[in-house]
Amino acid sequence: MSYTPLELTNKVAVIIGGTSGIGRAIAHGMAEAGADVIPTSRRMDQVDATAKEIEERGRRTLRVTSDVCDRQSLQSLLEQTVNAFRKVDILVNCAGRTKRNPTIDFPDEEWNAIIDTNLNGTLRACQVFGRHMIERQYGRIVNIASLSTFVALLEVAPYSASKAAVASLTKSLAVEWAPYGVCVNAIAPGVFETPLNTKLLHGTARGNEFIMRTPMKRFGKVEELAGAAIFLASDAASFVTGEILVVDGGFLASGVNQ
Repeated sequence: MSYTPLELTNKVAVIIGGTSGIGRAIAHGMAEAGADVIPTSRRMDQVDATAKEIEERGRRTLRVTSDVCDRQSLQSLLEQTVNAFRKVDILVNCAGRTKRNPTIDFPDEEWNAIIDTNLNGTLRACQVFGRHMIERQYGRIVNIASLSTFVALLEVAPYSASKAAVASLTKSLAVEWAPYGVCVNAIAPGVFETPLNTKLLHGTARGNEFIMRTPMKRFGKVEELAGAAIFLASDAASFVTGEILVVDGGFLASGVNQ
């Protein structure tokens, strides 16, 4: 029996939302696994900094900004990547936003902005890059779901709705694109510390509840998501599609913890 290793040598990966937090950690991991990586987001200073980190890992990259709410920027990202590398093998959709607010008072414009980024933005990127992958008869797409895909988190209804929809979209695209050699999966992270949420987690009632419900009794480190992303993007996962891979320290398995 032959064995397909967990590596990405000669692969080209585009990481949208890849310049901070989870996306940046996945970009680093994929570069270390052998891929040329294009980390992209709206801010050129962050794109430049993360691209430099990719180059320091001995891999090639580009410096291109993008906005998942702007289809033309995604099309330009694809075209510039193909011009430079002749292909895109892997797409990771990490761009996202949230806001905590009681649902009864959630303004339409803020609800729509979250849905447009998290759900519609994921769809736009999948459409733009998926067409290229279908034409090549090969592709790996990794979307980012959430614990709130499966369970409710207090006062983040639009985020939860968008992430539940991302999981459903992932399965739909997996079924539609399987005949073309394109595997579409998602990762559902548990609670991971990032610079944006540290103050919300440490020493707060919400943070303490997350710890209580997590059997490993700690928050995740973003680097711990890289392995899941590398697996789903690699040829080791050639028969895996339509799956939501949970990386949560046991949170969803948890019932009574004491």
